[in-house]
Amino acid sequence: MDSLLSAFTDPAALAALIALVVMEVVLGIDNLVFISILTNKLPEAQQPKARRIGIGLALGMRLVLLSMIAWLVGLTQPVIDLGFSGPPDMHGAPTFETQFSWRDLILIAGGLFLIWKATKEIHHNVDPDGSDDVLGKDGKTAISFGSAIAQIIVLDMIFSLDSILTAVGMTDNLAVMVIAVIVAVTVMLVAADPLANFIARNPTVVMLALGFLLMIGAVLIADGFGVHVPKGYIYAAMAFSTLVEVLNIFARRAKMRKDGV
Repeated sequence: MDSLLSAFTDPAALAALIALVVMEVVLGIDNLVFISILTNKLPEAQQPKARRIGIGLALGMRLVLLSMIAWLVGLTQPVIDLGFSGPPDMHGAPTFETQFSWRDLILIAGGLFLIWKATKEIHHNVDPDGSDDVLGKDGKTAISFGSAIAQIIVLDMIFSLDSILTAVGMTDNLAVMVIAVIVAVTVMLVAADPLANFIARNPTVVMLALGFLLMIGAVLIADGFGVHVPKGYIYAAMAFSTLVEVLNIFARRAKMRKDGV
């Protein structure tokens, strides 16, 4: 209880809480984009339920990981060392390394999954003869509810690990981390349906979102190999691309009004 009160009364803890909430919300966007794209492939009646389950699982996984912080921190200890690394950068650190922890291996696996998934979706969107199935199995059935939830669980695990390790790096106050995670997931829950509906109404946004997933997958793999791309660069690029797409949407709508469509 004392740590909970300090999160709102201690200026340092409050500053950490605000910063962590912002960071967790930003990290949650990646998770939410994937959930939105995937659940839009389900029958319309099942989409809201799948989103709520996916976001609920994201919250549950984050809280479970927070309760296992000591074990989680241990995941950053090297378990595999291939014995070579890249040349030093301007700060003297290797440009890449092959000393892997469990966290690194999980990030690499998650990055590969994201790239595979985004590539399959892009192929599905650009191939005029492609099937209606997001997994490309056949042209008769849409993705099943169970398949969607299973894929959401896999990505929830990856994003939850990244989210909690970020929180651990920013503060050692457990109450602050719990509050930040709950607030961030609540924002995801509120934004889930509007974001999914926006993506469904604007097909070009789907390709932009898939491009984001490709980039995030590549960044996760790079992170696993010790190449740390500043997150600010990633989200600045995403924000700029989104702004350009929003301007394109406004331009298309203005043209349609002008043409009387």
